[in-house]
Amino acid sequence: MFLQLIKSGFFSRKLTVGFLCAITVLSPFVWSQPILFREVGITSGIDFTYSQGARSSLLVEDMGSGVALIDYDNDHDLDFYLVNLPGPLQNEITSDSPGNVMYRNNGDGTFTDVTKQAGVGHQGFGIGCVGGDYDNDGDIDLYVTNYGPNVLYRNNGDGTFTDVTKQAGVGDDRWGTGAAFGDYDQDGFLDLYVPNYVVYDLQSLDQMQKDSKRAGQPIPSALNPHVFEPQNNVMYRNNGDGTFLDVTSKLGVYAKGGRSLQAIFTDFDLDNDLDLYIANDTSANFLYQNNGDGTFGDVSEESWAADFRGSMGLAAGDYDNDNDLDLFISHWIDEENALYNNLVKDDGSLIESEITDSEIPIRLVDESYGASLAEESVKYIGWGTDLFDFDNDGDLDIFVANGSTFQELSRPEILIAQQDQLFENVGNRLFNEISHYLPQLPLQVGRGAGFGDYDNDGDIDILVCNNDGRPFLMRNEIGNRHNWLQIKLIGTSSNRSAIGAKVRVQSGSNGRLQLKEIQAGSSYLSFNSLTASFGLGDDTSVSWVEVTWPNGQVHRYNNIPINKKTIITEGQHR
Repeated sequence: MFLQLIKSGFFSRKLTVGFLCAITVLSPFVWSQPILFREVGITSGIDFTYSQGARSSLLVEDMGSGVALIDYDNDHDLDFYLVNLPGPLQNEITSDSPGNVMYRNNGDGTFTDVTKQAGVGHQGFGIGCVGGDYDNDGDIDLYVTNYGPNVLYRNNGDGTFTDVTKQAGVGDDRWGTGAAFGDYDQDGFLDLYVPNYVVYDLQSLDQMQKDSKRAGQPIPSALNPHVFEPQNNVMYRNNGDGTFLDVTSKLGVYAKGGRSLQAIFTDFDLDNDLDLYIANDTSANFLYQNNGDGTFGDVSEESWAADFRGSMGLAAGDYDNDNDLDLFISHWIDEENALYNNLVKDDGSLIESEITDSEIPIRLVDESYGASLAEESVKYIGWGTDLFDFDNDGDLDIFVANGSTFQELSRPEILIAQQDQLFENVGNRLFNEISHYLPQLPLQVGRGAGFGDYDNDGDIDILVCNNDGRPFLMRNEIGNRHNWLQIKLIGTSSNRSAIGAKVRVQSGSNGRLQLKEIQAGSSYLSFNSLTASFGLGDDTSVSWVEVTWPNGQVHRYNNIPINKKTIITEGQHR
């Protein structure tokens, strides 16, 4: 009888998972494990391998790479962009070297390689990518970071791109990593923040001692970022005419000494301008609070989130449904992943617009141990990640792509593979690791990860880039068993991508409130879908959808249907 009630859906998803875990341990013959995700990369036509040739134990080869889930052709499904490496760092790049790859979504679960037609097959030592409509012409452009000059591709709107790096003035030749788009000055145009890593000079490697230590563990000097001089980051302000201006010095957002790997624009203090958080490797992280007048203040220490660890991936989202944006950081081995609870407004109410940024302290408290997330991650090295609702039950879960930076002792050309992890939000600010419900995949060296509903079935899928291996396309098999809602925003007076907008949804008889922010630049070196996705659980309707646009205008919409994607254009009433 109890099993029949579970199968019928009588029990909540959280109780069901807990019961399944228990009976799987007690009697594996009573119940078969549910399939949460199914790996479909090969059958979908994703014929891609990151890098080619034997690894030569140089740091650049081990750090990448990223992926983008990007609707480049505006046909309302997500295409995939994968950043590549031509092989060992000392290899000469030729016309035959492997490059980045664009896969067009055919709309039937399969993909076609359109790299050549699209003109985005950059051949370089690729690291990361991020998308955003920087010229407000209605299609998503693409910025690619490299160990070497970065590349800005302008979308021509006809399925092709043009390299406009030189004209735009964003071709920094330092070691770029996880870039982010965001309109920090609220002028309606997307600005660009580019983190940089270290000065990695091959000629100086021969002069270094062979081995060094990191966190007390021996590691070849050529693989230890702490041995190398950090590089300053760059903020480019969008001039609105297709060009950008370096305003880093004016704003003071260098993140000096940071060895930065990923940046994220997000509104921590809910004053409707974008603050900036930067994840650094072997260095303290930085948090710059937007003052609302086109300047920033360094509040890293007073925010309690300077986080001096080996930080890789970032995700911001409201995991406890208290109407503010919290922060998750994936870390290096023995340093535990971190979940920071945002204390900006404990009662969850909105902050009045007339309150200035200087009056609102940003306070982020590490609750990873209390949430049962720290010890479970201590022996892993985490990279791509997101706070997302994989089971559409109305709260945000966590996925982390793991992969070591240590070499196998008997085969030093091979990095040690690790298991990816999935943590289910079980309420009361607690998580339960359910990685054993992931598909039975070979262990890989995970790096970037992108999140979005590529098959338009109402739940969030995951694309994971594996270093020196093929990517995993993990199709969600269970999320759409619950009700859901997706909101796609189009800005008019705000930036066209609506990056920085906040979407709130109230649903159910208990008035459950959920918050999502549109972001471009998070995870690790990667770009997630710009569509806001909400799990509704058993709620059969939503009371209202409220959008706070990047320019501060707030509009509330009623009669929004569930179990479908709704497009909302700024200034238009539904």
